[in-house]
Order: sequence, then C-alpha cells, then structure tokens
Amino acid sequence: MAQSRTGNADVDAKVEEWMKWDKNEKTRDEILKLVKDGEVESLEKRLLHRMAFGTAGLRARMGAGYNMMNDLTIIQTTQGLCKHLLQSCSTARTDGVVIGYDGRYNSDRFAKLATAVFVNEKVPVYLFSRMCATPYVAYGVLMCKAACGIMVTASHNPKEDNGYKVYWGNGSQIISPHDKGIASCILENLEPLATSWQISDLESSTLVKDPYADVFREYNKDLKKLVQFNEETPTLEFTYTAMHGVGYPFVQEACRTLGHLKVIPVLEQVEADPDFPTVKYPNPEEGKGALKLAMATADAHNCSLILANDPDADRLAVAVKLPSGDWHIFSGNELGALFGWWSWNHYRQKHPDTPAKDVYMLASTVSSKILGSIAKKEGFCFEETLTGFKWMGNRSHDHLQEGKTVLFAFEEAIGFMCGSSVLDKDGVSAAVVMGQMVLYLQSQGLSLYDQLNNIYQIYGFHLSSNSYYICHDPPTIEKMFAEIRDYNGTGKYPESCGPYKIKYIRDLTVGYDNSQPDGKPLLPVSKSSQMITFTFENGCVATLRTSGTEPKIKYYTEHCPDPTTGMDRKSAETELEDIVQCIVKYFYQPDKFGFIARST
Repeated sequence: MAQSRTGNADVDAKVEEWMKWDKNEKTRDEILKLVKDGEVESLEKRLLHRMAFGTAGLRARMGAGYNMMNDLTIIQTTQGLCKHLLQSCSTARTDGVVIGYDGRYNSDRFAKLATAVFVNEKVPVYLFSRMCATPYVAYGVLMCKAACGIMVTASHNPKEDNGYKVYWGNGSQIISPHDKGIASCILENLEPLATSWQISDLESSTLVKDPYADVFREYNKDLKKLVQFNEETPTLEFTYTAMHGVGYPFVQEACRTLGHLKVIPVLEQVEADPDFPTVKYPNPEEGKGALKLAMATADAHNCSLILANDPDADRLAVAVKLPSGDWHIFSGNELGALFGWWSWNHYRQKHPDTPAKDVYMLASTVSSKILGSIAKKEGFCFEETLTGFKWMGNRSHDHLQEGKTVLFAFEEAIGFMCGSSVLDKDGVSAAVVMGQMVLYLQSQGLSLYDQLNNIYQIYGFHLSSNSYYICHDPPTIEKMFAEIRDYNGTGKYPESCGPYKIKYIRDLTVGYDNSQPDGKPLLPVSKSSQMITFTFENGCVATLRTSGTEPKIKYYTEHCPDPTTGMDRKSAETELEDIVQCIVKYFYQPDKFGFIARST
C-alpha cells in the first residue's frame, strides 16, 4: 500500500494490518489521514500500543487505533472474552450473556458488535433493546442466570470516551484470574472474523432476546423488599438530575412503584445527550459546578433536596439546603456514614433476633472507616477491601454463599450498594433508599445534616478530605512514588510529613506493611498500580493512589482523633486541612512534577 508508507517499518506494517482488518470507513479514513499528514508519532501511539484489558475492563477515548475504543477493538475484545468464557464455563452456550449500553456515541453499535461475536459462536445474548442503567446489567446477569454480562459505558468520563465493563456469572465485576485469562485470549484472537461485523440481521436471530421489560419489572419488584412505606407516609419531593445520562426513567419508575417519592427533574439534563452540553465534566462528584442547574431547579421549586446520578446511573450524589440558604453537598464518606447507620437500624427493626455476627457491611480501603466504628459498637461484621466494587461485589457474593446477610457496601467516590440484589454500585436503588431515610428523619424532626452530626457524636468523628492531581505522563507519576519510597535519598520511607509523625506505612504496590508482624499487607498486592497508605500518630490515615480509569493521582485522608484528647470537630478539621497541605507539599510536589490541580 503506497499510501501507507511512513518511513517507519513497524508503523507501516500496522497500518497495512489495520486497513486489512477494519471495516469502518470513518476509522479507516482517520488512519489514512494520519499517514498522509506524516503523523508518525500519533500512529505509533495508536497502532503499536494496545489498551490494557484489566479488572476495570476497557475505558479510553474513541477513535482509530489499537489503543482506542472503536469497532475493531470492540470485536477483538469480545472475541477474546468469548473464547475465555467458553473455556471457563461449560454451560455458556446454554446460559448466554447479558449486554447493555448507555447513551454515549457508539455505545449501541459497540453493544451490537459484541452481540454478533457471541451469536456467531452460538452463545445466546440478552441484548437490551434500549439504553439502560449499568446496575440493570449487573442485576440482569443474576436474573437471567447468565454466564457473564457486558455494559458499554464510560460512566462519568468526558464525552470523547467510551468503555467496556465485564461482569461474571456471579453478577460481580470480573477479578483475577478472569481478567488475565480474557486479556490472553484477546491477544490470541486479534484477527476479526468476517461474521463479527454482521449486525444487520441480529433482530431476526433466535439467539438474541430483549431482557429490558423483564429486568425493568423484576428490579422494581425487588426494590419493594428494600424500601417500604406506610400508607400514611407523606410524599417527599426531590430535585433530580440524570447528568445527561440514562437514569431518569429508572428513577422515575422506582418512585412510581414505591409511591411517596416525587421527582422534580432538571429538564436541561434529564434526557440522555452524548455531548453533555451543560457540564464540563458529567460527574456529580465534582461538586457545585456539576450541580449548578440542579440547585437552580430546586430553588425554583422551593425544594431542599437534590439527588443526582452520573450518566450511567451507578453513582449517587446528594445535596441539601441548610437553614442558612447554602447548599451542602455530602461527600461520599458522609453518605456512607448515613447509609450505614440507616441500613443497620432499618434492618434491626425488622430482624431484631438475627445474630449480628451474620450481618456484613463492606467498604474500600480508601473510604471512611465509619462502618468499622459502627460495626464495633453494634456487633455486625465489617470488611475492608481493595479499591473498587469489583472487590466488594465478589466478597459480598462469597458471604451470601455462606448464608450471611450483606446490608451495604460503599466507596467514597459516591458509589453505594444497598442490599444485595445488585452486587455493584447502584445509583437508582440508592436514590430511593435515601428518599426513605429522609422521610424517616423528617418524622423525627431531623435533617440529613443533623443525623450526620448525631452519627459522629455516637461513633466518633470521621472527617475526610479527598481530591486529586492530574498527570498525563505515567513515568512522572512513577517517579513521584519512587521518591516517597526513597525519601530524601535515604533509601527508606518518610518518618514524618512536615511536623506530623508517621506510625505505619502500607505499600500495596511492593507488598510492604510495617503494622503487620511479618511486614506483609493483609490486602492483595498489585504491581500494576501505585498505592501507599500512611497512618499518622495523631490518628489520621492518608492514602495516595493512581486511578485505573483516569489520569489522576488521588489522595484520600480521614482524621479520627482519639476522643480522650478532647479535640473538638473544628480543631480536628483544621488539623486535617494542615496535614493535607503537608502531603501536597512534601509528597506530591506539584510544582516539581508539573501536576495539574483539580479545578474547582
């Protein structure tokens, strides 16, 4: 191919391969234009490197090339997944797979291409006929007794991105060894079959069924087991934004099914729109900037409660108007405290005789330890996992198989699993459980903010401050963490951060934990990601880690001062703020490394 000559033999070979395999004219033209324009460096990045398939599946920018989301990489990924599934599950051709998609550009097409791959291998597919919430796929895998599930979504990422999230037959996101097995099979099946491109006749295939109506009905039926109202319960109005995503019809139906909850939609954001025109980042976790229109809608309707889902409706943000007129946006850790308190008290009222030791709650290691404090006082079991609902979902499944009850799990990034019908974070069920909690508190003359303070009074202060820096250069991030491990050239970890003495250090990248007798951490080690936790002598815990899906170096801090010190909340907040500043100054060193601070 004369038009593919760039002067780089490796690139030329990959361009030729791409033009042979890719059947999408848009992405073919994109590659040819880069060749014509002499963009060799861009071609190297796109064609000589592949997206890594991991426990988060895939998530990347859409475009042409092996390191981007496009028709060809979706087919390659699904061919690998299908091969691994058939090797691992003898009943896959009977059980089938569930496939759903969100409202982003190409999501429906990617879902159909994935369906075609399975159908060609005689594997039945439950393909949602319209866009759905991510928790509907997790729920659908269990309801349909499927071998696995795929959700095409990039959650709250920018509009240019898309993703591919995989669930196993237990309804939880995949973990090792399946992630490694799938990754290997992808590399062994890169050449697309001609039949993998044939999506025009899927509707007539006897192997393709639409689970939408059944999942819609059964999911809401199960919500009645989780949330129940008395006839005399008043109606709660709340302002709701879907953040230009898929959540509105699912939250609306949940409220209709349960009664006593009325949605006031943010009209500008309630319909799915892949351009996300009113928000720079379609992530309600980003704070007031993302909730500006919701606050305006709430003010116009004299409404004091805002509930917000992210675009695939698996996360929930909550804001309340305070007596001062200001809006308080609850952090994920604050919501975890409220949901944890409510889950236990609501369950205890209904099941007073169930042994507490048979009841579990879970949280990720970077989230607040508030559930541990509640569990210690109330007697139920608390378990800490690695970051991500893939770990909490799989551990919850293990406990359920043992006959235990799993009430709640959460991560600080506004992800909540209420009950165990969905073994993943679920912003729809979390929204209606929050509505039930607010109605109960109102009957007691309390607000959410009041109850949060009550929880801290009973179980101790758990004050958190979390944020991140942006860096698009992985080697620079690795250098930052390497300097922490060789602090000031001493060959050792730091003994303090500014004036704050460090008691323990746990490094889940290299497998070090000096709080354990053998120096080895209790949680699994992963060399593919950076994660160090510092426990300070004053009771503060801080974790620094890289994101698996975004170019972020995150920090999570929580201060739980010893009650015997007599430190009040304001003093604890001031001390925590100073610790964070020291972490930024001495560990992150943003000026030295060129990190970009989170925009506010």
